[in-house]
Amino acid sequence: MKSTHLLATCDLCDAHKGDSTGAFRVLPPVFRDFGALRRFAGPVVTVKCFEDNSLVKAAVDSPGEGRVLVVDGAASLRRALLGGNLGAAAARNGWAGVVIDGCVRDVAELAACQVGIRALASMPLPTEKRNEGQRDVAVQIQGVWVRPGDWLYADEDGIVIADHALA
Repeated sequence: MKSTHLLATCDLCDAHKGDSTGAFRVLPPVFRDFGALRRFAGPVVTVKCFEDNSLVKAAVDSPGEGRVLVVDGAASLRRALLGGNLGAAAARNGWAGVVIDGCVRDVAELAACQVGIRALASMPLPTEKRNEGQRDVAVQIQGVWVRPGDWLYADEDGIVIADHALA
């Protein structure tokens, strides 16, 4: 085990590589690191939205309590679902991390935010605010199911999901 209080994804994969139940899942290696924290973990809260970050803003503006916001943005590369202001709100409100199947913007500002932020790419265009989307629903991130209450572990090697906290 590495000398950090967070579990290393490689160690978790070694321990759970034989899992055939679907309780342990690994996200594809398509996410880039944008936040100041490279390692983060916590229970999952989900948002499903398409080119509208109204629910992302509502989530990061609320108490994070060490949780990880997982955003199903349908892998859209056309609009940014999180920018500098929302990244700062996530850090200020105690979110451990934000993982977005979509884009972010204000990359230099996000790099200073004391929160883990992963997304597919940067895109300077903001979203339209239509107050559309769903919260606390099962989502598919790059083909992998992620459910509210799952645990997410992220570090320099990747992102893994488990259906319960791993010791």
